[in-house]
Amino acid sequence: MRFALSEEQAELAVTVRALLDRRADSAAIRPASTAPGGYDEALWATLCEQIGVAALAVPEEHDGVGATFLETAVVLEELGRTIAPSPLLATTVATEALLAGGDEEARARLLPRLAAGEIGTIALDDGPVLDGDRAQVLLAVRGDDLVEVTGARATWAESMDQSIRLARLDLAGAEIARVGDGAAARERAELVGAAAVSALAVGLADRALQMTVAYTKERVQFGRPIGSFQALKHRMADVLARVELARSASWAASYALAEGADDVSFLTHAAAAYALETAQLAASECVQLHGGIAITWEHDAHLVFKRAHALGQLYGAPHRHRAAVEL
Repeated sequence: MRFALSEEQAELAVTVRALLDRRADSAAIRPASTAPGGYDEALWATLCEQIGVAALAVPEEHDGVGATFLETAVVLEELGRTIAPSPLLATTVATEALLAGGDEEARARLLPRLAAGEIGTIALDDGPVLDGDRAQVLLAVRGDDLVEVTGARATWAESMDQSIRLARLDLAGAEIARVGDGAAARERAELVGAAAVSALAVGLADRALQMTVAYTKERVQFGRPIGSFQALKHRMADVLARVELARSASWAASYALAEGADDVSFLTHAAAAYALETAQLAASECVQLHGGIAITWEHDAHLVFKRAHALGQLYGAPHRHRAAVEL
């Protein structure tokens, strides 16, 4: 098991971060979240066409890059750091579910579309579906079957975090075709979803910590920067330690998923439990140590706080992942 990125993976992270620094700053993510589509379509096109983020885990025979989930997790961590709304999470889970459970004809037909940047998602239950109202490739698990759904009626479902898009699906009248094994698709989707939100949570926690450290260096009280006070140093040091541990856990889970390790379930649930709680802690400290400015709409602290708690509702709350580890 590796606990560091390869040279190529580190370069991928640098490339994605450079693009997001230019195109997904605070001024850009707010209008993107409230746009009709709920994301920056031009940014998504650039990520797919110039970097190939949607194609990373797709095999080369299906017009993909032929990398692994670990490379996708590297991108997700960078997206988590910017809080940019993006279809990559839902598309990644749908892609991995199709690879695990889809039949040969479905993979050959749908994977090239997903690799090219079409938005995909998968409905695992009857609740709100991530990116359900903007997905161009819609999969669902019904009983023991993985099915492709065409013509479903989607209704946008309001969420606390505007950068995460949810929708309720009405399958009455929709065309449903079996495309594979539902059990295999569900198992892979749940594990990949947990590992993916872990990567997003690590990036978010790091963002919250950096915001807090920068502010405490600038904010002066009693004639000195508040970051020089020992009590605040200890709080930020605690968050830093948690972030680094969460990053190691996230990388371990992503590597296990990429390599098909025997302990993949344990590592994935452990990473999700730890990373999600770390993001919530970092967001809480970010709000508190920014003081009164943190409760204003103009500041980004509330965006961090909302995303931290929203991530914990997508593929299981931290306590549920911890319970899965203890079984």
